[in-house]
Amino acid sequence: MLAAFFAFAVPCLVYAFWASTFNIEDVQHMRERSTVFDMDGKIYSRLAGENRIVVPATKIAKTFQEALLAREDARFYKHRGLDPIGIVRALTRNVTRGSASEGASTITQQLARNSFPLGGKTLHRKLLEAFVALRIEQKYSKDEILEFYMNRIYFGPGGYGIETAALSYFGKHADALTLGESAMIAGIIRAPSFFSPFTNLPGAAKQRDQVLARMVKLGKITDAQSRAAREVPLTVVRKRTVLVHENYAMDAVERELNILLTDEQRAEGGLKIYTTFDPVLQKTAQTAVEVELRKIEQRPGYAHPTRSEFPPEAKEEEQPTPYLQGALLAIDNRTGGIRALVGGRDFGESKLNRALMAKRQVGSTFKPFVYAAAFARGMLPGATISDAPIARGEVPAAPEWTPENSDGKSKGVLRAEEGLIQSRNTMSVRVGERAGLAAIGQIAEQVGLAEVPAMPGVYLGTFETTVRELTAAYTVLANGGLRRQSYIIEQIDDSGGNTIYRAAHISRPAMDPGIAWLTTNTLTKVFERGTAASARSLGFTKTAAGKTGTTNDYMDAWFVGYTNTLTCGVWVGLDRPKTIIQRGYGATLALPIWVDVMNAAAATRYPAAAFAPPGELRRVNVCSISNELATAACERSGSSYAIELPPSCVPRDPCSVHRGDALTQEKPKRSVPQSIFRSFKKFFGGN
Repeated sequence: MLAAFFAFAVPCLVYAFWASTFNIEDVQHMRERSTVFDMDGKIYSRLAGENRIVVPATKIAKTFQEALLAREDARFYKHRGLDPIGIVRALTRNVTRGSASEGASTITQQLARNSFPLGGKTLHRKLLEAFVALRIEQKYSKDEILEFYMNRIYFGPGGYGIETAALSYFGKHADALTLGESAMIAGIIRAPSFFSPFTNLPGAAKQRDQVLARMVKLGKITDAQSRAAREVPLTVVRKRTVLVHENYAMDAVERELNILLTDEQRAEGGLKIYTTFDPVLQKTAQTAVEVELRKIEQRPGYAHPTRSEFPPEAKEEEQPTPYLQGALLAIDNRTGGIRALVGGRDFGESKLNRALMAKRQVGSTFKPFVYAAAFARGMLPGATISDAPIARGEVPAAPEWTPENSDGKSKGVLRAEEGLIQSRNTMSVRVGERAGLAAIGQIAEQVGLAEVPAMPGVYLGTFETTVRELTAAYTVLANGGLRRQSYIIEQIDDSGGNTIYRAAHISRPAMDPGIAWLTTNTLTKVFERGTAASARSLGFTKTAAGKTGTTNDYMDAWFVGYTNTLTCGVWVGLDRPKTIIQRGYGATLALPIWVDVMNAAAATRYPAAAFAPPGELRRVNVCSISNELATAACERSGSSYAIELPPSCVPRDPCSVHRGDALTQEKPKRSVPQSIFRSFKKFFGGN
């Protein structure tokens, strides 16, 4: 008798101890895919991982809960993890049938089996499972155990939990399931792949009917309810429950998460990741890039492979493609949030994210910062600058360097602003020499353009950067000199609803507001009579500022432009740089994409208004030679002109070239209320 006791007690103690080594709290921690939301708080995508959406029992139809218990464990609320009556019944039936076809596992035991690595289908595993189930029953209530089970188990195909199953099979949430739908899902639990309604609808319907019959027998539903449910045809929707976008925008999110989260946080899943993406603008941008690049490929004389000729077997991750590519980034000036990002034409054909990772020569798109540096050193838009060819030795740091204008012509002496508006290379070199490489480098660093070389070639943008960095730099001009950090992820909450990351919204002054406004005011004229004038014929009529860019031999085509609310940068080129097409200027290849996106943006949540100057503009007369206040001698020489300037840009001294007393300058214009206020103030003795 004693030996029998020990023969029973010792194994029980061993398995009880073994069961105690498992952390029972793990049953409630279920890995699920992290959810990515757009700027409106709507689901944009999910990250790769276990396809599960955890929901509380209150969000699961009662009909399903009843069907599940009828199918799997009718005595669930009567036992304590093990069901002796069920075990005896299963043994009796198996002996009678001469097989082991019927099991006796309770829902708690199944939860234990699905939560912990307990081994294969052996007696050893069954004993360990039983003791783990007893511990689960001690730790949690019946309702909690049922909720964990409904969220944890596999429902196929590739989906875990009842919410995923309901969305996958019927395109509805778990709390909206009908009696027949509930019975079907409960019926296929034991063999979800074999009885999947996607591949075996008759088998799934048969399982439904069996569950309904069982519910009638247990008194959960009436026979009439069962008949009514059976008469409703099963209509599955073949809906993808989880929208896992594999595109360049999601690639950008993944890259940010690799920096912001630990490996453990990412693996645990269940995160809610709130991004800055505007879903409408994102879709518009993707379409615009593809449509406009296809038009280029269809031009007569286009000499490169087209995307339609790209063989599927040539797809390689993060590899260049032989066909024409493009990239785009749009930033909300008001926040720094990236609203749209396109890193190429097809993420499935190349994972190389050209908006973030590919550095390309920027060409003339850097010229605004060269002119801004010159403005900061006292040059004004009306200063006279020669457009004549650069003579040997004229640039001391590169005496043999003699760059030419893209049209090979000289237009004589022009106002400095024309050099930027018409993208005149020779004028821009001379403006750069006025500013100095040190000042230009400082401006570049302040706006976020790193590693700009201190060599005269930068006057014409002969250095490389990414679409993101260049577009972000332009937001400084759009924001009146304020640099806001560009970002993609606004906030991250963990599975418990705790915020573990929130964007810092970092901003700081990067440029004098007056200089930023002078540069922007000049760039608005690029749309009026400059290199982007064709934007009007393309249908863009809003107030905007921007600059085209074309590199040597037409290898890169750029356009970066902005309204007061949105900045958008576009690049077009081949991954392995070569001439795209002859005379393939930025205005020809990149500008149409920009127009498509910015027109759509202005029609939605990014209205375009006039750029506000930093304070009241002052109208003054200045000398186009000295950039100082004009004198009577300047007027006589014909070098005097009137201009409206921000207060910080108004010269203080009279012209040192044409000496004499400065002309009387106009005072700032005041509104009527201001004039009345000052009159009253003077009347009562004020200044």
